[in-house]
Amino acid sequence: MKTRTVISLLVVTLAFASCESDEPRYADPEAHEKTVKLNEQYGPLMVGTWHYENISDTQRYFERLTFQTDGTLSGMRKWQTRKLVTIDGEQLYTDWENVEPLEGTFSGTWKLSYYSPEGGNGEKRNCLLLNAHYEGANSGHMAYSNIATFDYADETTLRFEGFYFKDKDGWITFLRGEAEPGF
Repeated sequence: MKTRTVISLLVVTLAFASCESDEPRYADPEAHEKTVKLNEQYGPLMVGTWHYENISDTQRYFERLTFQTDGTLSGMRKWQTRKLVTIDGEQLYTDWENVEPLEGTFSGTWKLSYYSPEGGNGEKRNCLLLNAHYEGANSGHMAYSNIATFDYADETTLRFEGFYFKDKDGWITFLRGEAEPGF
C-alpha cells in the first residue's frame, strides 16, 4: 500500500513539474505563428494614411483611414446617394443626400491576425480587424465592427475585402496618402 501511495505521489509531482514553464502556450500555435509573420510582413506597411474614393451616377463615397503603430485607427467617411426617378416621362436624378449616420470622423483600433471569422473549425485566413465609433454628432454609432479578409499592403496600395463598397473583384483598394473627397 505504501508503494502505491509513493508511486501515486511521484506521478502527481512529475505531472505538476512538467507543466511548469516560462514559455507561453497558445491554443493554436500555427495561427499564432502565422499572425506573427503577418504582422512582421505587413504591420509596418499598414502604418500611415490611406484613402479610397468611388463615384458613380447614384453614389459618392470617400473614406480615409490612418493606422498607428500602437494599433489605434482614425478615419473619416463621406457618403452621398441619389436616385434616378421618372417625372412626366423624363428620367431625372434627385439631389444628393448624405447617408446618415454612416459618415463623419471616427476612431478605434485595428490589428492583423490569422483567424477564422466563423470561429471553431472555420477556414482560417489573413484578416484585418477594424473596430471604430463615430465622433461628434454621430457618436455612439459604429463606423466599423468588421473582420475583413486581408489581401496585402505595399508602399502604395492597401487591399482588403470591401465592407460598404467593393471593387468589381470584391476587394476594396485604398491608396496611400492624405486626400480629401472629390465631391
